[in-house]
Amino acid sequence: MSDVTTAPPRKAVKGHEPKANATPAPAVTRAAAVLDALAESATGRLTLSDLARELAIPKSSTSNLLQALEDAELITRVGSDYALGVKLVELGAAYLSRRDEVKEFYRFCEQAPLLKLATVRIAMLDGDNVIYLARYEGHPAVRLTSNIGDKMPVSLCSVGKALVAKLHDHDLDEQFPDDLALPIMTANSLKTGKELKAELGTIRVQGYAFEDEESTLGVVSLGVAVPTRGSHGPSLGVSVTALKATFSEAEREAMVAELRDLTKMLGNPMG
Repeated sequence: MSDVTTAPPRKAVKGHEPKANATPAPAVTRAAAVLDALAESATGRLTLSDLARELAIPKSSTSNLLQALEDAELITRVGSDYALGVKLVELGAAYLSRRDEVKEFYRFCEQAPLLKLATVRIAMLDGDNVIYLARYEGHPAVRLTSNIGDKMPVSLCSVGKALVAKLHDHDLDEQFPDDLALPIMTANSLKTGKELKAELGTIRVQGYAFEDEESTLGVVSLGVAVPTRGSHGPSLGVSVTALKATFSEAEREAMVAELRDLTKMLGNPMG
């Protein structure tokens, strides 16, 4: 890739738009923007020119910033391109290792009669997406699903739908207007904000979400939000993934029961 390659414009993530003069440390804000841009790049790589356009600052200033990030191993050089660095893996692992919820999540899954044989994940709500914090591998056959650190639109996964179902209606209307076009991965994916909100009504009644081949063909999942207190809304949820060919209604009920026990433990670890 040459230095004059034009990167396609990226859609701003809601809640993460840059704010002029909003911070006393603009270098930190710009560094974070570099990492975000590389993470969201389709190829995982961007040139100096791409990043200068992203930051809306001169190439010389961008080059100095990139050199500092490279020295810290937060990014790495790949030819004339830049990519995320290995230091981010270390930082992510350190973050996860200190979250008590993740430790308890693994401990519970190892002992649960059904979940210990399944693929189970814990995720955190992040605007219109969830971020997967941990993945328990009890079913090696289910490999076509998200990994630790991956983001997934809430409308495409059971845990995302379970989490946004806990939001207030006015927040849902603002975040997911009826005519909003949702990301589509299969023919079963929800297509509009109206379809998503209609399904959320069912989720609120039954207390869990079901994803039926909406992100991966042949795969279904169940999701439950971790109960929270106060006015900040849900932040964590858990999901279990199964192969549709062998999934049964009896298995659904038993898995939902174990997921609910898991979320109760995560929401109130002292019992």
